[in-house]
Amino acid sequence: MDLLKYRFKTLFKYKDLIRALVSRDLKLKYRRSFLGYIWSVLNPLLTMMVYTIVFTHLLGKKIENYPVYLLTGRMLYDFLKTSTTSAMKSVVSNSSLLRKVYVPKYIFTLAKVTSCMVDMVLSLGALAIVMVVTGAKFHPHILLIPLVILQIYLFCCGLGFFLGQLDVFFRDIQHIYSAIMLAWLYFTPIIYELDGRFPYWFHVVVKGFNPLYYYVAQFRDLVYYGRIPGPRVFWGGWVIAFIMLVIGAWSFQRSKDKFIFYI
Repeated sequence: MDLLKYRFKTLFKYKDLIRALVSRDLKLKYRRSFLGYIWSVLNPLLTMMVYTIVFTHLLGKKIENYPVYLLTGRMLYDFLKTSTTSAMKSVVSNSSLLRKVYVPKYIFTLAKVTSCMVDMVLSLGALAIVMVVTGAKFHPHILLIPLVILQIYLFCCGLGFFLGQLDVFFRDIQHIYSAIMLAWLYFTPIIYELDGRFPYWFHVVVKGFNPLYYYVAQFRDLVYYGRIPGPRVFWGGWVIAFIMLVIGAWSFQRSKDKFIFYI
């Protein structure tokens, strides 16, 4: 308990640094961009348009209000991919600073995930626009979206800590992770429906061993289906998030004193 209290005090002590790092990441992402933060809305819109054309017109897939269905999954996947990929490189990319001054190393990883989370929140504007244009209903359950965002944020922090410390010792993990993220996309019902066309074993793998499924299912229940998520995916999402956070924080803490010899 004392150790946990100490961690929170340290985090509060460096809150201004975290805020500055998050602001820096957002500014660098849109530096010299004419539209700036508007791209947080335009990027998911353009992606949605491409997928909608391919899957509904060219391939003949019929999912009711496919643009909203797609966005409710794709937004969470994009956050997972960008935040964990950035977090994975966070320690190595700040090696010059870490050699000069003492800063808790996890601050850089946390800032990367947080800046990507802010970007995802901004992209909710794209979802609202698509819902208005397609005539989708705005159910009261949509107000519970922050609970899903918090769950996947904690999960990405944990995974980011784990990947961040791993990248210090094994740089090849960056290339491996790219392939993993591609497979993760297709093993999550984002661009397709998980229905009877798929074999039973595939349902078991996706629903039982895919963490992203729990967050996509909750988000889609609140926005697309207009209902409260079932207890399995809701509580399962929290459990998975905290387990990943504990694993990531423990592995990062255990390895952080060795970073200086590898960065």
